[in-house]
Amino acid sequence: MTTRLSNFNYKREKRRKKSNSLFTTSKLLRRDAFGNVVFLKRSLISLLATTTYWRFNIFNKLEVEGMEHLENLPDTNVLFISNHQTYYSDVIAFYHVFSSAKWGFNNHINLPLYVLSPRANTYYVAAEETMKQSGLLPKIFSLTGAVTVRRSWRSKGQSVNRGADTSAPDKIKKALSEGWVVNFPQGTTSPYAPIRKGTANLIKSFEPVVVPIVIDGFRRAFDKKGLKLKKRGSTLRVRIKPPMNYQKDDKIEDIVAKVQQEIEQVRPETVS
Repeated sequence: MTTRLSNFNYKREKRRKKSNSLFTTSKLLRRDAFGNVVFLKRSLISLLATTTYWRFNIFNKLEVEGMEHLENLPDTNVLFISNHQTYYSDVIAFYHVFSSAKWGFNNHINLPLYVLSPRANTYYVAAEETMKQSGLLPKIFSLTGAVTVRRSWRSKGQSVNRGADTSAPDKIKKALSEGWVVNFPQGTTSPYAPIRKGTANLIKSFEPVVVPIVIDGFRRAFDKKGLKLKKRGSTLRVRIKPPMNYQKDDKIEDIVAKVQQEIEQVRPETVS
């Protein structure tokens, strides 16, 4: 009897270990909405944060305001809207801020412990042509959460007029269903550029929590791509605002106007 019980316990323990092993393997191989392995994605974000930290908190100084507005956000269906100053550094800074907030730090990235386990369920909308550029960083960056869209008004630095990317809304909806999405409603790094109606359509269609962010200083500190330091000792500012108020039945034009005001891209001379 004792021998049978011992054998039974041994087999049960063996099954438990096998189950735990399968669970661990399954967790490690879990994929996001776009088929990227989450463990690998988090590792790449960690690498990106580690190798870029000096850009934001040693050679320059990143000042963050409003991180308390991140505390009670849902895990999914959150759309961040921001003005845009460089191709890459803006989003990398947001990854630092969001990961720091995940660790409970408030309004700073001074303790880079968050690079050990950064927030992985974050996506950002990027121009397809930008992410297809040669170089290691664009390739790594595209694996950390890029939702690529084809711009209908611009290609290779030239103005164009082509049909809208009909796959873009579905891609962004998929990203919103799994996490937070960063979008630059102007679609360009030029200041005071018009807000594209596509962002308003997304807000109206998917009804996300919309969190405005206003950034400053990135254009002075980095080149247009955000890869090269242009001026050391710059103050970089990220100001997170409370969620934007809107109604589902708001007109597209009204949402466009709200977005423009929230990210502070109304031309000074047009302010009444």
